[in-house]
Amino acid sequence: MQLFKKLWKPPLIIYSLIPILIITLFFSNFASASVTVTGIEFIGEATLPTGLSFQKTEVGGLSGITYNHKTDLYYAISDDRGGKAPARFYTLKIDLSQGKLTKNGVEPVAVTTLLNANNTPFLPSITDTEGIALTKKSTVFISSEGDVQQLINPFIKEFSLVSGQVITTLPIPDKFLPDSTGQKGVRNNLAFESLTITPDENSLFTASENALIQDGAAAKPDAGTPCRILQYNLLTNQPEKEFLYQTEPVTPSFNLTGKFASGLPDLLALDNQGHLLSIERSFTGLGFAVFLFQVSLDNADDIHNIDSIVAVKTESIQPVQKKLLLDLRTLDVALDNIEGLTLGPKLANGEPSLILVSDNNFNGLQTSQILAFKLKIASPLTKFWNLLRANP
Repeated sequence: MQLFKKLWKPPLIIYSLIPILIITLFFSNFASASVTVTGIEFIGEATLPTGLSFQKTEVGGLSGITYNHKTDLYYAISDDRGGKAPARFYTLKIDLSQGKLTKNGVEPVAVTTLLNANNTPFLPSITDTEGIALTKKSTVFISSEGDVQQLINPFIKEFSLVSGQVITTLPIPDKFLPDSTGQKGVRNNLAFESLTITPDENSLFTASENALIQDGAAAKPDAGTPCRILQYNLLTNQPEKEFLYQTEPVTPSFNLTGKFASGLPDLLALDNQGHLLSIERSFTGLGFAVFLFQVSLDNADDIHNIDSIVAVKTESIQPVQKKLLLDLRTLDVALDNIEGLTLGPKLANGEPSLILVSDNNFNGLQTSQILAFKLKIASPLTKFWNLLRANP
């Protein structure tokens, strides 16, 4: 062995290439690093009053929101089914320039009517638009829950950001579509509330707000519901994977009315590796309970080939992993019907902001509530260092 070492000496260039290789691998990992939220701080609230009129429409029903970092503008979809004005989304200014959101920090600046394949507004009661996600092509994907009672299917369509004209329609797997027997598909008003696109724009995610009829029971007091996350490949515009998402059981407080609703209203992709934020929102009879989770698809089973969860052993399915980031009931604000979330601009210290928005249901007792937060993100360097420490 000693003789071999003397006979073969690596060229000096090999030694110089090793650090370069390490740096290259590190920064390639940096570019595609998964995102982990390690902290969240509330930085303000603003509201828009119910009944607010803007460009001959009533601002309300804000069920989803997305952010354009190039223009520092937000686009919020209304779930108005055409009763107040045709299906539409609003362009909003949300002022975080002082590192916080003040009560007058939100302003509508434009409204865009959605146009169907005939280049005309959608007829009333045809749509129930709930989710919205911006692309780099100056388009937005928008999800609609449809109407189960009228056998109007949910949809996910791409629209021009400027004209509102429909461009693309994504195919919906049959298991999500309602039928006349009432034995399968999404439940009425519990369908595709959520919509998000990964930063590389290769994947789009939506989810059923509650269990599909054939998958189990809807949420009820003290019992969650098995939702399905649906993943699309935007390179092919085809559905690709599905994952089980189990919502948390919620106990109502002083529920004198007996009304209860709970589910998964929105998702937000944090990176390209299957890490998301989710909102779970419940009406408990005395206000709203809202929880913010960090979600990982890392070890979750792909269930797109399973037509009915109850037809198999549910315990044999590995669901998505969830970690509670914040119970919004701990904030010093009266929560409204929070349904949408998006990342906003980076704040002065470089940390990202997070915006949540509520659907006021066009109810005079509610408002369109906008909540702002500052997120603390674990950097790739921190993760790398923690990995080294964990593996000495």
